[in-house]
This record gives sequence, structure tokens and C-alpha cells, in this order.
Amino acid sequence: MKETIKQLELFFRSSNFGRGMRLGVALALPFVILYSLGYFEFALPIVVGAFLNAPGDMPGSRKRMVNATLISIGLTMLITAVILFTKPFLPLLLIAMGIITFSVSLLSVYGFRASLVSFSGLLAIVIAFAINKTTPFEILIQVALMGVGGLWYLSVSLLYQIIFPKKDQNQLLSDTLHLTGDYLKLRAKLLTNTKNRDKHLKQSFNLQNQINDKHETLREALLTVRKRSGRSRYEEKQLLIFLSSIKIFELIEAEQMNYETIDKTFEERKEFLKPAKELNNVMGEHLIRLSEVLIQHDPLPSKNELVTALDKTDDSIRNYIDKFKLPQAREGALILKNLYDYQEQLLEEITAIRRTMANVKEASKVSIKRQDASQFLTLHEYRFNVILQNLSLDSTLFRHSLRLSFAMLFAYSLGLFFEIQNTYWILLTIIVIMRPSYGLTKERSKDRIIGTIIGAVIAVGIVLLTQNQILYAVLALFSLIFAFALLQQNYKSAAALITISIVFVYSFINPKALEVIQFRVIDTFIGAVIAVVANYSLLPSWEVFNLKQVLIKALKSNKTYLHATQDLYQDPSNNSLAYNLARKDAFLAISQLNAAFQRLTQDPKSKQKEFQLIYEMVTLHQTLISATASIGNFIAQHQTTPASVEFNILIKRISNTLQEALDILEQTPSQDNITKIKADEAQKKLENEYKRLAHVRDENIKQGNEELNTETLHALQEAYLISNHLGWLVSLSDNLKRSTKKYNQTILRIE
Repeated sequence: MKETIKQLELFFRSSNFGRGMRLGVALALPFVILYSLGYFEFALPIVVGAFLNAPGDMPGSRKRMVNATLISIGLTMLITAVILFTKPFLPLLLIAMGIITFSVSLLSVYGFRASLVSFSGLLAIVIAFAINKTTPFEILIQVALMGVGGLWYLSVSLLYQIIFPKKDQNQLLSDTLHLTGDYLKLRAKLLTNTKNRDKHLKQSFNLQNQINDKHETLREALLTVRKRSGRSRYEEKQLLIFLSSIKIFELIEAEQMNYETIDKTFEERKEFLKPAKELNNVMGEHLIRLSEVLIQHDPLPSKNELVTALDKTDDSIRNYIDKFKLPQAREGALILKNLYDYQEQLLEEITAIRRTMANVKEASKVSIKRQDASQFLTLHEYRFNVILQNLSLDSTLFRHSLRLSFAMLFAYSLGLFFEIQNTYWILLTIIVIMRPSYGLTKERSKDRIIGTIIGAVIAVGIVLLTQNQILYAVLALFSLIFAFALLQQNYKSAAALITISIVFVYSFINPKALEVIQFRVIDTFIGAVIAVVANYSLLPSWEVFNLKQVLIKALKSNKTYLHATQDLYQDPSNNSLAYNLARKDAFLAISQLNAAFQRLTQDPKSKQKEFQLIYEMVTLHQTLISATASIGNFIAQHQTTPASVEFNILIKRISNTLQEALDILEQTPSQDNITKIKADEAQKKLENEYKRLAHVRDENIKQGNEELNTETLHALQEAYLISNHLGWLVSLSDNLKRSTKKYNQTILRIE
């Protein structure tokens, strides 16, 4: 019960519920005022205009939100006018409908915010069919009032942001910390759970993608905030928490070890890994609790459990050495020590978040130059040339736009032929659930049908119990608020609430409520079937054939990140910014690859060609970036020796192999500049350097000098990590090249 109450409190304090309330106010206030003054005919178009332009109200830059909403208002007004003017002329209407659907759907090529504007445009097509205006004067008044409604919603949204200026950012930070905590706990399972490692790795792909999406939105929201007087105290706090959350995520990525080496080293010694596993769990839970504190404003949780878990992890290293003795225990001890260093850094960042949330004065400043901050923003290209580049069957969004246009025209023609009462409900179902990928469309179709049936059952029960129109109006409003609040979290519940809202709106206007419910369920089912069938049969876009460009981007980003790490080793002070930018781009590229893999898993089994091969490639890319991050993090956190010639030779060898894999995908000739023999010699020299340092240490121990100073420890760690990880990267790049070649032979050549 206590947990349920806590979750309810988090929901009502969330920005999602806030957006639902904004929509509720924007719809209810003009409706109540104008209805009570006897101007009901003006109330509806204003309410429709507000509803149509609400989707673009998303967290991020306020300027971009305003621009997107203004474009949405103009677009929805234009589309409504065109549909209403062409309604009496069926051939012209069908042509206009097809062109508008295709064009508006293709706007999604400009990114997520543009896709929301696109959805508003598609929604305008559907709602235009529900509007009964025939004369030019009536149509122009309708369109003008819808524009007023859109501006009214924008005003309500801006007023809400003035009253609650940082609620959206706080929610994003909370969601990010929660997801990062989940990811850290999942990493703990990967450490010792060998049987379910593949399953957990697939789960990690999804979490990485979600976290990167949150980071992108937060970059836009926080790094673009720069007033002339500087950031406010609260903005400083949010930025500090955000930067620490990024560092934590990157440390988790860098913490990924060579599991084959770990399994081999600790095959019968798993108990020494358990303290590190438990520490990850404790830190993950602490991050989740901090995410809740951000919303609930409760006192900070005690950090005693964190300190205790860290001490136990440190003790496990000494226990391991005491039991197995040096030099036999050295490799295992270095693995545990490297792992401990990552976890200690993680704890430092968690402590930094705690200090910021506790308003500690020393944590109130953050230094980031304007030009540096702008480089971390992902800028979308808004030129018309982007549209032209996507006018090809090779483009997933081009295929989707054609598919959606055909489905809409078919559904409308079907409604005309069978004289379906509310054809626009079928159209509404299609635009809401139809997505570029078949799997997501099928999943949303199922959720939509189930949600609609649940909503219909609830609505029938209420209609049979009461005939109170005021109650219908109140329930319609509240169900819409909750539906909008749950839309991103639980689509099935949102669909049920939307159905309840629509039924009660019609019940308020039309006493034949049960008939409305019946048609709503039938039309939803028809729309869902059309959407799924169209996605499967009409220019289908199976993810296995869409991976090529995503893989190319991942290879390029990994290669750039590798070279940035090499430059960081040469001169950490002057190459830190370039390294951080390359790391960010690499993580985003891998996130996109993970998202593509998730879409692949949702495709029909018969369309998942070479699934294991693709899973291997995704895993190799992920491990490659983690191994590179591990080297980069060590360099950034320690005073290292100068990069050796052997290090540069092996980096060149790995880079060439990645380029060869890239050449296979792009079908360009390759040039091998570093021979395998030369790279093997460099690898042996690095291994020998580690063995030399280990031998010196062993001689010191024999002479009774068992005290290990920090400089010697770091030298051993550096030699072990560099030689081990470079050898690992060579192996990973070779395997990736081999997998890419097989992918090219088995999939791309039969496309």
C-alpha cells in the first residue's frame, strides 16, 4: 500500500500529469465560458484548435517549442481549410487527402519534434471530416477560431512554464536517474550471471537507447538556457545533476569488462565478484531513490549503505590476494582493482548529485563555455534538401508516408462504400497506431483494441447507471487529462481513457450513447486491421534491410572515438573537449543501432533474417565502444606514461580493420596500411612491458618489500589495461569485420 501511495504521488507530481492538466485547462476554460455565454458554436472550434496543437508541447528548448507550435497552428489551419473546401468534390478531396497525408507524414524526417507537428497535421485531416461546415464564410470562421484555439493553448503552456519553470527538466532528470539506476543494476547481473547474459545484454540495449534519448532532450533544455545575467541557481543545480548523470552513464559503459577473461579468471571464485555486484545494486537503488526525491522533495536517503558496500568491495580485493597470493593472484586482483576504481568514481558522481540536491555551496558552480556547450547539441538539418534526399524507396519514412497515404485513402473509400457512420474514427485509429515499423504498429494496434474495449465497457457501465449530462462532461474532461498524462507511459490505459472521453463527449451532445460506443469499438478494430495489413503487405520496411546506414554511422563514430582516445593519450589537457564530443557522438550512434535492433526483434520471425548474426554485430559494436571508453576513462582519471609506439601501431591496426568493415558496407576498395605481423609484434611488446613490471614487483616482494605505492600500482594497472584492452579491441574489430562481411553476403546482396 505504501509503495502504491508513493507511485501515485510521483504520478500527480510528474510533468506528464502537468501536461494533462494544461490540456484540460486549455479545453475546459474556453468551452465553459463560451457555452455559459451562449456561444457554443464558437466554443467547439477553439477547443478543437487547442487540442490539435497540444502534441508539439514537449520538453526542451522553449524557443523551439514556440516555433513548432506556431508552425503546427498554421499547418492545421491550412489542412482544415483544404479538406473542408474540397469535401463536396470527391475526386478532388481524395487527391488532396492523399497529397496532404504523404507530405505531412514526410515532415518526420526533421526529427522527433517535427514528427509531433506532423501528427497534428494528420489529426487535422481526421477532425476536418467531423466538421460540418459548407459555405466559404463558415469554413473561414471555423479555421480562424481553430487558430485562436491553437494560440490559446500556446499561451496556457507558456504561462504554465512561467509558474513552474523547471518542472519538465526536473522530470527529465528524474527519469534519467531512474533509468541509469536500472541500467547499473542490470550491469550487476552481467558480472556473474553467465546463463542469462544474452538476455540481459538485449535488455541493456533498450535501456541505453532510452537514456540517450533523455540526455539529448536534456542537452537541448539545459545547454540552450543562457540568460544575459547568467544561469539561475536552480539552473546551475539542474545542469550539475545532468553532467553527473552523463558521467555515471559513461562510467557504466566503460565498466563493461571482457567477460570471457572474467569468467576464466573467476571461474571457481565468483564469491569475490559478489561485493562488486552488490555495490552496483546499492548504487542503482540509490540513484532510483534520488530520482524520486527530485519529484517528491523528500529528505535525501542515507549514504551509509553506499559506504559500507564500497568498503566490502575494497576488502574483497585484499581477501583475494591473501587467499591466492601474489604473483598468482595478480591478474584477478588487477581486474577487481580496475572494477573498484570505476565504482569509486561512480560513487563520487552520486555523491556530487547528493551535494547538489542538498544545496551545498561548493556544488553551486559549473563552468562550461558557450561555444563548448553548443557543440554538444545535436542540431537538426531543416533545409528542404533533407526532404529531397528522402524521396526514395530506400528511405523508411518515404515508404511509411506512401503506406499511410494508401491506408487513409482505402479506409475513407471503404467508409463511403459501406456508408459507415463515422469513417473518421477509422482514420483516427490509423494515424494514431501506424508507425514506420511493423512491430510497433502491431503492438499499438493490440493495445489500442484492448484499451478501446476496456474503455467502452467502463463507459457502458456508467451510461447505464446514470443519464446525467453534467457528469458526462466532467468525466470526459478528467479522462482526457489522464489519457494525455499516460500517453507516453501506458498506451493501453491511455487508449481506454480516450475512448471514455470520446464516448462522454458524444453522450453530452447525442443521447444515443450506446450506439456511439458500439461504432467506436467496431471502427477501432477496422482501423487497426487496415494499419497492420498495410504495414505488412504494402512496401514493407523490414528492419533487417534498414540496418546498413545505421551500421555505417556506428562504424564511423566508433573509429572517430578510437582516434579521439588516442589523441587524449598523447595530450589529455588539449584534447579533452574533442574526446568528449567524439564519445557523445559514438554513444548516440550506438543508441540508434540499439533502437534499430529493438525494432528488428518486433518484426515477424520470418523476416528476422540472420538474427543471431545481427545480434552479434550489435553486441560487438557495443563492446567495442565500452572497451574504448574504458581506456579513455583510465587516461582521463590517472597520470599516465607517454603513449608508446606500440600503442599507436595497434590503434592504427584496429582503425584499419574498422575501415575495412566500413568499406565492405559502402562497397569501396580497402587499403591495408598496417600488416598483421607488425601489429602482433606491438601487442607482444605491450604484454612484455606488463610482465616486466610484474616481475619487478615480484622481486620486490621476495626481498620483503610488500608495500605497494600508488605510482607502481597505477603503472601496473596502466600496462595491464592498455595491453589487455588493445588486444581485446583487435579481436573485436576482426570479429566485426568478419560479421560485416557475412552480413553483406547474406543480406545486402539478396535485398
